[in-house]
Amino acid sequence: MERRAFMALGGAALAASSLGLPPASGASPKSAPRPGAGRKPLLMKLGCQSGPSNEEHFAFFARYGIHNVCAKPAVSEGRLYYTVDELNALKAMGERHQLSIDMVEPVLLPSSHIDREKHPAIMMADSPERDRDIEAFQTLIRNCARAGIPAVKYNMSLLGVLRVGDVPGRGDTRYLSWDATVPPKTPLTKAGPVNADAFWERITYFLDRVVPVANEYKVRIACHPHDPGVPPQGYQGIDRVLGTIDGLKRFVGIRESAYHGLNFCQGTISENLVDPNTQIHDVIRWFGTRRKIFNVHFRNIRGHRDKFLEVYPDEGSVDMVRALQTYREVGYDGMIMPDHVPEVPGDGDGARLASFAFCYGYIRGLLQSAERLS
Repeated sequence: MERRAFMALGGAALAASSLGLPPASGASPKSAPRPGAGRKPLLMKLGCQSGPSNEEHFAFFARYGIHNVCAKPAVSEGRLYYTVDELNALKAMGERHQLSIDMVEPVLLPSSHIDREKHPAIMMADSPERDRDIEAFQTLIRNCARAGIPAVKYNMSLLGVLRVGDVPGRGDTRYLSWDATVPPKTPLTKAGPVNADAFWERITYFLDRVVPVANEYKVRIACHPHDPGVPPQGYQGIDRVLGTIDGLKRFVGIRESAYHGLNFCQGTISENLVDPNTQIHDVIRWFGTRRKIFNVHFRNIRGHRDKFLEVYPDEGSVDMVRALQTYREVGYDGMIMPDHVPEVPGDGDGARLASFAFCYGYIRGLLQSAERLS
């Protein structure tokens, strides 16, 4: 079905439903033909991972109909993992707001730049500290299982999220930008040169020790791609091996497991494609049919590999309606959430609450329209 027809049908159905009006055709819902008969059921859940994970922000989620979240519990200073009690306290806070904690963000392996990272040993290959940190990550997996939390997201990055500035966007918003031709502020990070072989060694060392624990305790570990990919010569001396589709395919094949997959950031994947609008669907199919998509950041960009802007989901290069249909096609059943929303002046001291609320409504509208066609 063409996008225009899809949206018209979904929008009309939602408008009539919200006003209590009968279907335009005059037929009862029971007798009306189902436009999407034969489609796979819609299993995705609107979610979010924005912080902080506290009562006020959980109330914000509930206000906009969020019921599934990735969150980050409070942790005692200096400890590199959450205890079962801390995870249970997070779950209890979620229950007070009718939220399910479907995934947690760990203390270790965030998306920050290595020069700012407090606990860099795993990605710096510093021994024996990296073995201590890996042991902490293993403990987190065990504690999540004991608390009934099914997944952990993480990053294996040295450069964090690379951007070169921001530009005026729609209305008074600002859009972050990336241009691979802009040189870095410093030629190297404190990690020094890290070629592909060295990066793969660090990734494999981690997975060899963590995936078996994830298997034993049946907790999914979801890795975020490198945001964005960089030119072949690298950036700040680093080859971002998880910044290409081939690299991500290789990654999920290391220690093959049903519990080892991706925090599938559609925005980042699009940033790593020459023609994201046409290529993204085959990427979703490749990882989705292999059950390697554990969480989706439903984010859009305007542009392509090496040059793009982060924009609202309805105005980017990727047809998000078609993308949602592709997730449905592969039977994806996890959270689908906004990510990296544009900045609005004076919006919650950087929390970007208005932009998140817009994205919730956008995604919910697409989900409801898709369900109407089931």
